[in-house]
Amino acid sequence: MISIQNLSFSYGSKGVLRNISMELKGGNIYGLLGENGVGKTTLLTLLCGLKKPQTGTIDTDGRAPFDRQPSLLAEQFYLPDEVAPVHNRANQFGLETGRLWPKYDQAKFLSILREFEVDENQRMDSMSAGQLKKTWIAFALACNARHYFMDEPTNGLDIPSKSQFRKAITLYTDEDACVVISTHQVRDLEEIIDPIVILDKEDVLLNASLQQISEKLFFDYSNTLHPEALYLEQTPSGAIQVYPNSTGEESKVNLEALFNAVHAHKDVVKALFQ
Repeated sequence: MISIQNLSFSYGSKGVLRNISMELKGGNIYGLLGENGVGKTTLLTLLCGLKKPQTGTIDTDGRAPFDRQPSLLAEQFYLPDEVAPVHNRANQFGLETGRLWPKYDQAKFLSILREFEVDENQRMDSMSAGQLKKTWIAFALACNARHYFMDEPTNGLDIPSKSQFRKAITLYTDEDACVVISTHQVRDLEEIIDPIVILDKEDVLLNASLQQISEKLFFDYSNTLHPEALYLEQTPSGAIQVYPNSTGEESKVNLEALFNAVHAHKDVVKALFQ
């Protein structure tokens, strides 16, 4: 489990995260959402130990990420938005670099590459952006890490590749793994991410499972306007609106509508989930 307590971080006078506290538990694929500049990438780099908290603490299974203890580094993988075009063939890269992760599985790496339709003998610095991204994703999953931090992993992927990514994440991560995926493309990942974390400027607006969200908020797809609607959007097939769930009735959570409702009524939503 990852425990974040009173975490703050800034770039000079520009505050990014302020007094953030939350827990990230194993067995979940967290969707980390937020507008540009609210600190999603900063939070991921803090979680994996590339940056040091200025105040507060991060505890990952009893260890501080910034201490860079080999035992923790061997259990985590950070996949940045922009991945390196390594001057090496994919299969050789796996054999050489995989040694840094004790649970790395070369056969698994090659199997995922084949599912991604990537040539294992191709040099990575000659791949297209999408092929290179899929190679790094395949390598990350083959490391069999306990903690994954992925920054916009579907950027640069075409529609079939996004489907392959969703399938791979669900099939090739351990049941107790903690996966945190930062994304703007909620439609790409809404089938697999749960719980949902929504960041705002220096704040966490929401950290809840889809079940908890459905218990607190109702997603109405009818054309009848509700007087307590926090968000309303007209679509070609009708309308969607979000309002407090006063009846306990279940509804299908729409992540885009949720994000917009949270940002339009921050205090109301935070109060609902406290």
